[in-house]
Amino acid sequence: MLQAGLDLLDQGITVFDADLRLVAWNRNFLKLLDFPETLAYIGAPFESFIRYNAERGEYGPGDIESQITERVAAARNFTPHLTERQRPNGRVLLLRGEPLPHKGLVTLYSDITEQRYIEHLTEHQNMQLEERVLRRTAQLENANANLRLANEDNVRIAAALGRSEARLRLINDTIPILIGYVDQHEVYQYANKGYADWYGHPEGGVTGRGVLDVIGPQVYAQVRDFVHRALAGQQVTYEYEMERQGQSVFARSTLVPEISSDGETLGFFVFSHEITEQKRMQAALVQAQKMEAIGQLTGGLAHDFNNLLTVIIGNLAALQDHRPDDAGVNEFVEPALQSARRGVQLIKRLLTFSRQQPLEPQAVDIGRLIGSLAKLVRRSLPESIAVSTDLAGASIHALVDPGQLESALLNFALNSRDAMPDGGRLHIAARAVELTTDATAFDVSPGHYVLIEVADNGCGMDGATLSRACEPFFTTKRFGLGSGLGLAMAYGFAKQSGGGISIQSQPDQGTSVLMALPLAAREPDIDLPGEEAALPHGGELVLLVEDDPNVRRVVRQQLIDLGHPVIEAEDGSQALDMIDQIHDIAVVVSDVIMPGGLNGRQLAEQTLARRPEMRIVLMSGYTDEAETDGTSALPILAKPFDRQDLARALQSAHRGTP
Repeated sequence: MLQAGLDLLDQGITVFDADLRLVAWNRNFLKLLDFPETLAYIGAPFESFIRYNAERGEYGPGDIESQITERVAAARNFTPHLTERQRPNGRVLLLRGEPLPHKGLVTLYSDITEQRYIEHLTEHQNMQLEERVLRRTAQLENANANLRLANEDNVRIAAALGRSEARLRLINDTIPILIGYVDQHEVYQYANKGYADWYGHPEGGVTGRGVLDVIGPQVYAQVRDFVHRALAGQQVTYEYEMERQGQSVFARSTLVPEISSDGETLGFFVFSHEITEQKRMQAALVQAQKMEAIGQLTGGLAHDFNNLLTVIIGNLAALQDHRPDDAGVNEFVEPALQSARRGVQLIKRLLTFSRQQPLEPQAVDIGRLIGSLAKLVRRSLPESIAVSTDLAGASIHALVDPGQLESALLNFALNSRDAMPDGGRLHIAARAVELTTDATAFDVSPGHYVLIEVADNGCGMDGATLSRACEPFFTTKRFGLGSGLGLAMAYGFAKQSGGGISIQSQPDQGTSVLMALPLAAREPDIDLPGEEAALPHGGELVLLVEDDPNVRRVVRQQLIDLGHPVIEAEDGSQALDMIDQIHDIAVVVSDVIMPGGLNGRQLAEQTLARRPEMRIVLMSGYTDEAETDGTSALPILAKPFDRQDLARALQSAHRGTP
């Protein structure tokens, strides 16, 4: 409707907004100035019309760009103007411009060529002209009214844009990414809420401040080189560490430079996210890999070490058997045997700590276990820490996995050591209790339990730390010194055993870890009367398969002492050849781990396939309890062993004969 009305005017008309963009026009405007229709459209820039005229020589000779710049600048003043212009075709146009209330410009284009020739016309004609002007003014007022409506639409559009900007800011402030912008002077021009929170500043408290002031000297020293590289136009990604609420936290940042069209670096955007949990998971994975490597290494060392102990204990026991009444010999042999047997216990403890599979629970004498562990703890702690125990005198038993219980108690003791860097006191106590109403502290049912307490007088823990003490991967130790899994694993072990853990601690007043485990009855010792007399003593030919000549010599002597004739093989292949050729072999005593591609289990398997009646005893310094195959039911004699252990293993093989 508006356009149709404008087209009725015999004058040209244009309306440009505050940005000098075309809002309205009519056909006479295009006709009077000889503009193509394609040049006029809503939003067409004022400059495009000026450029069209300049390029076709409307403004005379001269620099076209200067002509355009001058006229566009004049139009931006939005001042009233009245201009006559003679067109190349000789026609004279009158241009009358009037500013709009909110900037913008309305211009009338009138062809006054004839007016220059008819100025002598009568006053009546002038009155008619004035009347026409009034009519056109009314039309312009109508156009202005339409423009006001368009302006109101613009206001509504601006409000919608404001709401859109608010939503965008809400998104920026809630996404888990820290976003900032730093200019070329290392001053923040923008930071979202997460970025401000990360560095402990209030929302909006980062903008306008320098990088060093916001992130602090500790972090700035780590990122300074990356900041300089970003300001030089290079995109960089890096990680850094900082202290936050007393804890070490980590973040990964990417700096993306903003570069102008002429190649100047205006600043850079910062995109960061926290990677603390990722770091802790990586550290836990490395720790697990270390433990796996330690387990594998310990298994290999245990095998070799147990072979050595087999030779030592076997020879010392043989010497003691052959010189039973020689006090001078026994004075040296007995302490050597005791030390060697302590070595056996030590290697068993190492295997317990390093193996991957859980052990079977059993009725454990808590007093004996803590007494043995206390010796290990005393050797592991500095002399500045005094270790004491209180085992309540009576023998108490709990149904638990002894290896995991030792690991948990050792972890408690090492935590106490770390809490007493300047020395202190560590106390380990155990007693039988009945939990009733206080059972809720351990999250267990009321009943009879063994209560084990590991207490120290170290630095203690505040409430926030205490509430997260058993949380997996939570640790107050410096990064890399603790995986945060010790207490979590101990808590899991206690719950799986039917018990629970309660921790009592206050800052500067020490920590007491209480572990409640179900009380168990002592398992009766099984003593078969006359069993020693029933052990076979000789007569049957034994094939001894062992790659270590020293171990082979000791075991051969033990078999001879038991009355068995013995033949020997160094590996499984040689043993199979002898089994095929010597049919008098009744028993095979073989090591499990041997070189040559045929281990003891494989030898047993192939032997039983050839001669099902054959009795087999396997020896091993370290066996994989998880292995289950057709030979897993065979007697396994753990090295080191003495003659009576060997005799019982032979008897077990005898009883298992079909």
